[in-house]
Amino acid sequence: MPPPLLQNPMHTLLKPLLLPLLFIFPITSLTSSTTTPPPLSTTLSQWQSARATYYAASDPRNTVGVACGYGDLVKAGYGWGTVGLSESMFERGQICGACFELKCVDDLRWCIPGTAIIVSVTNFCAPNYGFTSDGGGKCNPPNKHFVLPIEAFEKIAIWKAANIPVLYRRFKCRREGGIRFTISGSGIFLSVLISNVAGAGDVTAVKIKGSRTGWLDMGRKWGQNWHVNANLQNQALSFEVTSSDRMTVISYNVAPKDWRFGQAFEGKQFETQMY
Repeated sequence: MPPPLLQNPMHTLLKPLLLPLLFIFPITSLTSSTTTPPPLSTTLSQWQSARATYYAASDPRNTVGVACGYGDLVKAGYGWGTVGLSESMFERGQICGACFELKCVDDLRWCIPGTAIIVSVTNFCAPNYGFTSDGGGKCNPPNKHFVLPIEAFEKIAIWKAANIPVLYRRFKCRREGGIRFTISGSGIFLSVLISNVAGAGDVTAVKIKGSRTGWLDMGRKWGQNWHVNANLQNQALSFEVTSSDRMTVISYNVAPKDWRFGQAFEGKQFETQMY
């Protein structure tokens, strides 16, 4: 069996929420109060081929979603239902937070029949140009590759397989609670980490509004960290979040006027409905 896993106790202002790994729920759609829901054809993409490997989190640092900015994945609510993507899929971090359904295929020796997992993008598998893409550089372009925690990998395949063929497709994310806004920065520089996003999962545009300002566009700093230069202290903060399927949700007065850097707040969520 693989090496035992080490997990440190985690503490947060927000309740940790572990995502289910095994696909057991029906397909969902996405609606909001400001836009119309997408047609069924955009809810799930077509199955495509890729490969997947795993890591054994013997080091607690492996639970950190560095490339997307989520930090501690347990605190951020993602648990072990996560994945790192190869360069050809990562889109320079814009896809962070999106969900994929994966299943092992074409390997009767190692695949677990009839199983699939849903995972959220939280990290990046960097290319290794010391190897060719078909000679050890598994995350080199143009390879489509998923790197999973071993807990997720073992839901669809025997761990000894190490590197398996998979089919994957985009899947609507289901989350517990609202969108999370974690504020950091100093002075007029304000950075907001946006996490726990349902529906499409990945965020393409963010606006912020102080109680004494209009709506201000935020820029992507990296992953799902967004920033703006504005003096918004001593003002209640509202957020407008748009996802990759052009759905928008507005959370008014999420942070009270006495908010402080380092605090996290929960807003509204993209609604999901069962078919």
